[in-house]
Amino acid sequence: MRTFGKFKLSLALITLLISLIACNPAQAYDNPQLLPKEATPIIDLAGILSDQQETALKDSLREYETNTGWKLRVLTQYERTPGVAVRDFWGLDERSLLLIADPRGGNLLNFNVGEAYFALMPRLFWVELQTRYGNQYFVKDNGEDNSISEALNTIEYCLDRGGCQVVPGLTQEQWIWTLVTSILGGLIAGIAAFPRKKDQIIAWPWLLLLSPLWIMLFGIFGIAPVITRTSELLPLIRNSLGFIGSSVGAYLLAQSAFSKEIES
Repeated sequence: MRTFGKFKLSLALITLLISLIACNPAQAYDNPQLLPKEATPIIDLAGILSDQQETALKDSLREYETNTGWKLRVLTQYERTPGVAVRDFWGLDERSLLLIADPRGGNLLNFNVGEAYFALMPRLFWVELQTRYGNQYFVKDNGEDNSISEALNTIEYCLDRGGCQVVPGLTQEQWIWTLVTSILGGLIAGIAAFPRKKDQIIAWPWLLLLSPLWIMLFGIFGIAPVITRTSELLPLIRNSLGFIGSSVGAYLLAQSAFSKEIES
C-alpha cells in the first residue's frame, strides 16, 4: 500500500510539472513565433545589443556576405529561443556560421559552424575562440556586446587571410604560460648540462638525453604558441631570455653544488 501511495504521489507531481510547462508558453523552447517577420542577420532576444550596435552590425554582416559569400548570423537568447526554426529562417548551409550568445551558461558563446569553415579553421580554433571571448572574465571586463563583436571580427579576419590554425593574438594569460614553460625548459637544460667530470664544460650526453623534455617545454610550449599567434618580437625575446637566464642559473647552481659535494 505504501508503494502504491508513493507511485500515486510521483504520478501527481509529474502531471503537475507537465501542466505547468504546457500552460506557460512564454518559457517554451523551439518557438518559431519568436522569429522576426523581416529578413535580418541578427535576432537579439536577450537584448545584449543596443539599437545603434544592432543596426551597425546588421549592415556590416550584410556587406560582408555580399562581398565574400560567407554568411554570418547572430542569435542571442535567454529564456526564449526559436530553436531549430532559425535554420529554415536563415537558410543555414555549409557556408553559414551561427553565433549563439546565451548568458545563462558558463560560457557566453557557442558556434554552429558550416562544413566549409572547417577547411579554413579547424575545430580546435572554435574551441579557443569560444574560451577566449566567451569566458566569464572577458565578458565581465569587456561586456557581452564586445564579446560578440570581437568573435565576429576574428572570424572575418581569418576568412579574409585564407584561414587560421589558431586564434590570432596573444593574451596576457597565454604569454605568462609560455614564459613559465620556457623558464622550466631552461632549468632542465641547465641542470642536464652541468659538468660531472673534471675538465668538462658541458655534459653533452645528459643534455642530449633530456633534450626531448626541454625542447618540448621551450620550443613547443614556449615559442610555437607565440609565433603562431602574433608577429611581435617582444614576447619572443622575453621567452628566449627566460630560457637562457634560467638555464645559466641552473647550470651554475648545479655546478657549485656538485663541486662542494666533491670537496666534502
